[in-house]
Amino acid sequence: MHRIDIMKLDKQTTKKLAELSRLAFNEEELVSIQQDLEQMIGFVEKLNELDTKGIAPLTHVSDEANRLREDQVQGSIDIEDALKNAPASKDRFFTVPKVIKK
Repeated sequence: MHRIDIMKLDKQTTKKLAELSRLAFNEEELVSIQQDLEQMIGFVEKLNELDTKGIAPLTHVSDEANRLREDQVQGSIDIEDALKNAPASKDRFFTVPKVIKK
């Protein structure tokens, strides 16, 4: 197995990346995330060792095209059956816990 040279990130750069990603880490998590990021960058830098002369860039991994089918109108279940296994419902609707705070 080949050794991967790892680019070192400083704490300030890691904090800035976390801020831009809208993530919050305590000091212990920040150290772990910094190590993970360094390792990811190392894997990407490993690609620099490949000889890509004469290789055309790809825009897609394969030449396959999407195979679409015609839409078909099909029956559906009635509201009572749809709500039968719902953990919570009110009237004719599914109910879920509130997730947005105002």
